[in-house]
Amino acid sequence: MTQCSLPLGTQSLFEQVCFPNTLIDAFLEVRKNKGSHGSDNITIQQFESNLEKELLQLIDELQSWTYKPKPVRRVEIPKPDNKGVRILGVPCVRDRVVQTAIKMVLEPELDPSFSFYSFGFRPGKSQQQAVESARQQVAQGKEFVVDIDLSKFFDRINHDRLIAKLSHVIDDKRILRLIGMTLRSGAMKGDTFIPTETGTTQGSPLSPLLSNFVLDELDKELENRGLSFARFADDCNIFLHSRKAAERVMKSISAFIEKRLKLVINHDKSQVAKANKVKFLGLTIINGTIAISKQAMAKALNKVKELTPRGTNKTIEATIQEYNQWFIGWVGYFGMTYYPAQIAKIEARFRRRMRSRIVGQQKRRRHLCSTLIKRGVKPKTAAKAAYSNNKIWKLSVQKAVERAFPNKWFIQRGMVIKSKDNREHWFTLAYWYL
Repeated sequence: MTQCSLPLGTQSLFEQVCFPNTLIDAFLEVRKNKGSHGSDNITIQQFESNLEKELLQLIDELQSWTYKPKPVRRVEIPKPDNKGVRILGVPCVRDRVVQTAIKMVLEPELDPSFSFYSFGFRPGKSQQQAVESARQQVAQGKEFVVDIDLSKFFDRINHDRLIAKLSHVIDDKRILRLIGMTLRSGAMKGDTFIPTETGTTQGSPLSPLLSNFVLDELDKELENRGLSFARFADDCNIFLHSRKAAERVMKSISAFIEKRLKLVINHDKSQVAKANKVKFLGLTIINGTIAISKQAMAKALNKVKELTPRGTNKTIEATIQEYNQWFIGWVGYFGMTYYPAQIAKIEARFRRRMRSRIVGQQKRRRHLCSTLIKRGVKPKTAAKAAYSNNKIWKLSVQKAVERAFPNKWFIQRGMVIKSKDNREHWFTLAYWYL
């Protein structure tokens, strides 16, 4: 592929997007992030098999202004507890490459001016940092939270307003035109074309940067008022010393969001409450400590249930391996909790689910009794448990069953235990709602 000899710093933003090395790097990022095909049904692997030709064609189309992004493939993902669907858009691979290139070129221009307290989808920022920032603010006595829920934020971003605001900081009109084309590319739901007159596509590589740019105006307003806050994407909490002050801020900031930013607040989900009643990124701040929220705990327990169906042909070892894969990732984030008892609760639920499966696989009560005896349980104790009126779930916590299949039995078969880790921030006390 022909290389441009000019250093990037001497080129306009649009020329940097068209630069071969930028597009190569953009493709590598697209490949790393994986993802499925767009509305043209071309996969990442198919695109890569003819990479040089595809990228040269993109450069030619961009420079001649014949490039036109295709409609995204609309995907509907059910929300938990059947509470509607989350709509995602999957751009075609070639369009993901262009959008990633735009992001790579624009991010160094926009990100440095973003608020320190904006943590979502930014270089060097993370969910963990957002939660820790929230914890520090609550620990300073700002225990009342203005928790604002933006209704369908990504779908309601005004295109004209966004481009107009971008034009104040980006003077390359070609980049602005390219972004506008991307925003208005539409979506395909099956064979039906759906125009996109507002919003940024959830699933577009460019969407997080643009959404942060939109909400940076909110961040600046909060900073100008001297308010403490932490924001991760559209999840924003504001921290104050008193309920009265929090209620005043809720009223005035809601007006700012709706009148100035032209966004919609979900007033049913927005609230003023003490920090220990608010979940932020799946966690709750309690007296300056971090705990996994009740909702996140319930979701994790439900995931354990999904991983351990009773009527399955999977071996114990295979189920443990599948559980480990999920659990290690889960603890990688939720290990922020100060309470290892929360982690232990998930481990205990998995063991109980597995014991109930083992009990349920015994076709007769006498078979269960025999299995317990073979596993070292005294005959009298085994018989008392096996021939009781208890159903499978209750049997799984009988001492006879726990003795037959103790915790170490699961560890010997590969079960990962994280609640025994030695983490400096962990409390040894049990948590009150576990």
